[in-house]
Amino acid sequence: MIESGLVRMCRRSRAAALAVSLSVMFGFLSTAAHALDPTERLNDPRLEERARSLSAELRCLVCQNQSIDDSDAPLAKDLRRLVRERLQTGATDTEVKDFVVARYGDFVLLKPPLNMHTLLLWFTPLIVLVLIGAMIWRAMGMRNSAAPAGSGGPRLSADEEKRLAELLRGADDGNGGSSFTQT
Repeated sequence: MIESGLVRMCRRSRAAALAVSLSVMFGFLSTAAHALDPTERLNDPRLEERARSLSAELRCLVCQNQSIDDSDAPLAKDLRRLVRERLQTGATDTEVKDFVVARYGDFVLLKPPLNMHTLLLWFTPLIVLVLIGAMIWRAMGMRNSAAPAGSGGPRLSADEEKRLAELLRGADDGNGGSSFTQT
């Protein structure tokens, strides 16, 4: 009787968790659909598809982690409108991109080209990985070159070994090691 109640409770909580997860997921997925104002849409479906494709490749300069297609910022709306106007005048996708890049620089592209101005942008992750690897390699080398804990460190001279033996014999005689004398 108790087990069946627990089973029912687990099933209900799983169903509730699934419902909440799906609601959150659909909520996030629908945010991109709200960014584009219906008045911005072009009547020609082909031009609209090209505009959406171009808008997905251009970065919102306010949000910086979103394309202008996904952003609700006023500047993103202006850029979407600009893209659509250029397409309506007969510009190709490349011409539209070049026009926007000429105005705002390579930063406006979500996938910037590899050129002299963007070398640091493209190679910074590789440089960071190499530096981290070098630091780990150096730390491992330092740890391996250090004397092991049980080795006793550097060797004692003959006089030091003799003095140590005397001290240890004195401790074994019951003096408790109190026979330390200055030499």
